[in-house]
Amino acid sequence: MSQVIKVVERYIAPDLPNLDLPVEDGVPLESPWHRLQINLLLDTLTYRWRHRQNFFAGGNMFIYYSLQQIRSRDYKGPDFFVVKNIAGSYPRQKWVVWEENGRYPDAIIELLSPSTAPEDLGPKKNLYERTFHTSDYFCYNPDEESLMGWRLGEAGYMPLTPDKNDRLWSAQLEAWLGLWEGIYQQRPARWLRFFDQAGQLIPTEAEDAGQQAEAEHKRAEDERRRAEAAEAELARLKEELVRLKGGG
Repeated sequence: MSQVIKVVERYIAPDLPNLDLPVEDGVPLESPWHRLQINLLLDTLTYRWRHRQNFFAGGNMFIYYSLQQIRSRDYKGPDFFVVKNIAGSYPRQKWVVWEENGRYPDAIIELLSPSTAPEDLGPKKNLYERTFHTSDYFCYNPDEESLMGWRLGEAGYMPLTPDKNDRLWSAQLEAWLGLWEGIYQQRPARWLRFFDQAGQLIPTEAEDAGQQAEAEHKRAEDERRRAEAAEAELARLKEELVRLKGGG
């Protein structure tokens, strides 16, 4: 009688460190402008895509992607990033790649400063290109008001060419990135903004509400002027009628 021997393979998990992953390192952003700029990008994109539930946008958030990273406590994350085609119906405080079916950001924006520029243009750029395989990567230097961007190709990152307005197109964000001078959160400055394919500024919810209120006010004013003009014309016609009757 033949004997069946069952071989059971055992998988021994690696010795993982404590996976109570931090969500912040206590290091403040470079300036109040950096914080507001991140909020502006988030406000604009989330409002524009408010009817979509298939994306997640994060700002100043850690991204965890490897065991080696955790062991070395190399906690880092982009200033702004977007992951598409995922469940975006619930918030995250950190992005853990292995808990998100291996998904990495599709687009990343870094806001440079003298202390972060070497990292953003060197090791981080290499990480986003070779490990994350992030399709669209942008760096904005507010001190020089310069914007750089790359699109991932077969040979790696290829620099994007600006249009006549010095804006760069992001296929992943479905928008142009460019500079806009104006007021956000009561602070006048030069801001990095999104523009639609036709080159029109993409508004935040507050801006859109203000534009709608302004349009409604203009419509009401036009309606009032038309009513006053009609009333004046009616009064003129009545006076003309009285004059004609009196002359007859």
